[in-house]
Amino acid sequence: MERTQQPAGVAYAGGAYLLWGVLPLYFLLLVPSGPWEIVAARVLFSFVFCLLLLTITRGWRRIIAIIRQPRLLGWTALAGALIYVNWQVFLIGTLSGNVVETSLGYFINPIATVLLGVFVLHERIRRLQWVAIGIAVIAVVVIIVAYASFPWIALSLTASFGIYGLIKKKIGPAVDAVSGLTLESFWLLPVAVVQLIIVAQTTGITFGTEGAWHTSLMLFAGIATAVPLLLFAAGARRINLTVIGMIQFMTPIMQFLTGVLILHEPMPAERWIGFIIVWIAVLVFVVDLLIAAGRGRRIRLTPIA
Repeated sequence: MERTQQPAGVAYAGGAYLLWGVLPLYFLLLVPSGPWEIVAARVLFSFVFCLLLLTITRGWRRIIAIIRQPRLLGWTALAGALIYVNWQVFLIGTLSGNVVETSLGYFINPIATVLLGVFVLHERIRRLQWVAIGIAVIAVVVIIVAYASFPWIALSLTASFGIYGLIKKKIGPAVDAVSGLTLESFWLLPVAVVQLIIVAQTTGITFGTEGAWHTSLMLFAGIATAVPLLLFAAGARRINLTVIGMIQFMTPIMQFLTGVLILHEPMPAERWIGFIIVWIAVLVFVVDLLIAAGRGRRIRLTPIA
């Protein structure tokens, strides 16, 4: 990895996680729109934005090459289904006053990703990583038992985004960021249309009825969805996964602070205990990443006899 690429990579990845961290506040500005209407808007306007990007960057040849490969198309469809679940659960959590629980899901996500690597890709993991996984499991059990509430929002976000990342890793460089997001959004268009029909028949569609500012924010939802994903893809190509793992914790930290300090969500003692155990697991995980990175640097610097 060229040293000149690393500052740009950190900036791209940091920008992505920074934007993801403030998304709860952005989506709260869309009230009285509900989570089902907002996700439909994200799908529709993300697709339109990606079509524009494909035209500007002359990327139609790349996407046509992907369309000619049924296997890749199938993976993009599965990725689209998973990112839909992630978006929908995240919006339900955000608009129902559970931003703190959404942050819990993204705190656990890096550890869950390691587990997927072990059981799906048959990767070996280090001892400290097993310790972090064990502590994270204890934290989830404590939250369920002590808080008397199953953290379905957090675990759904962890599972959906973790498997989504696994699929992205599997299809690798064969599907670039813009083409991938375009196809994922395309597969979700029928779902978005059905959701809008149901919303129109029940609570009523708010798009275009709440003033110019609200309409503009809804239109911008596509850009707000696509830009962080594209920044992340640009950053991931320039820096190694260890650095990505460190930066990744920006998002749940910002979401947790948003929920507690800005939205004043309740944090009883039982929930604090669960989160503290999660943070211990995260600390162990980060320490392991730092140790591994240090060993890697020493190996690279060791002269060959």
